[in-house]
Amino acid sequence: MTYPMPLFYQEEDTVMRDLEYLQEMYPAEAKKYRKVIVDVLDRLDYEGSMIYDEYPDRWQIYRLTKIIVDRIKDKMAAETTGNAECPAGIEELVQVLLCEEIYRRRHGNRNGVLKF
Repeated sequence: MTYPMPLFYQEEDTVMRDLEYLQEMYPAEAKKYRKVIVDVLDRLDYEGSMIYDEYPDRWQIYRLTKIIVDRIKDKMAAETTGNAECPAGIEELVQVLLCEEIYRRRHGNRNGVLKF
């Protein structure tokens, strides 16, 4: 095969379509959390951002997780007009969803080349 790169682009497209399809199957709560995560990462999606570092800092991921969980708690409190309790294990779920969204942004660009 003389030019193998076009197949690489097709494989990358297939992977991203599979990921997006599977994300549609998330439970309702996870979809709500994912919306907050996407909003936070939209503000960090610029060239030179820590999400595009070759090896993102674990502390920064923890800090982003805390920011997102605080926003989710605020949103839940506003919806219930009171002090709402977050489900147990929310931080772990948010951190997994955050890492997955960072991965998607790093690998899901238009030209098929990694962004870091």
